[in-house]
Amino acid sequence: MKESKEQVTRRNVLKYSLGTAAVAAAASSGCASLKESKAGGCCSTQFYKADGSFCATSAKNAYYAMMEAFGYPIPDVLRTDELWVCDFVQRDFGKLGMAGIFWYNTAAKYGEAGTKAYNGAFQDKLYGYLGHEIYLLPGQMLPEHRHIGGAGGHGPKMEAWQVRYGTVEYFGEHKGAGDETLISDMPESERPWGYGQKWFKSKYVAKRTAQAGKLYSLEDPETWHFQRAGAEGAIVTEYATYHNHVMFSKPGMEFASSEAS
Repeated sequence: MKESKEQVTRRNVLKYSLGTAAVAAAASSGCASLKESKAGGCCSTQFYKADGSFCATSAKNAYYAMMEAFGYPIPDVLRTDELWVCDFVQRDFGKLGMAGIFWYNTAAKYGEAGTKAYNGAFQDKLYGYLGHEIYLLPGQMLPEHRHIGGAGGHGPKMEAWQVRYGTVEYFGEHKGAGDETLISDMPESERPWGYGQKWFKSKYVAKRTAQAGKLYSLEDPETWHFQRAGAEGAIVTEYATYHNHVMFSKPGMEFASSEAS
């Protein structure tokens, strides 16, 4: 019997969530010392070498497997260092981490852009915009963070997200769209990483799916927020103003990856 696309996708999702594809690729791609993965989910150990350092090769191969399972086109640029991966120095990549690419991130004064021929009323005013793709493995989440204005004159980043593949839960301090519910009302086993800690700020959660096509946006500047992928992982397109400064709620969090311990 011929398998449906949904059945094939589920099989592929299981493969990358268990890490078998990532581990096999890593063993021949510079991460031969990778710790053995465990069945039952997207565990963190498969993404680290024996010395505790983060294995970017293993992480990227897991994302490539997810992209293929979704039927997402993988352009050549995603096979380069333009695709970045990060565990935020927490050594728990299966739960907390991401991959991403900045398709475009620019900021300047209108009069200094392009050929610098513009001399209209806004020539001394600042502009900035961003095109960003976010990749999350099954159940993986970003750390809680916020974007703040900087000394260069650019304000805090304002952003909206469109789920292209999979499902995403958005967490934040405030109700914006109106369909958010309290994190405290979630079953304890489903609450996000960090919930209940003193540094954790978010209070609400809302869900978005690729099928529905409904966006979720950050309406309140400099507020704490993050997102978590559903059981199949997620690919999310972000529309935003210029990306400059980011701040994490958890002390010691960095926009970097773990080195050897």
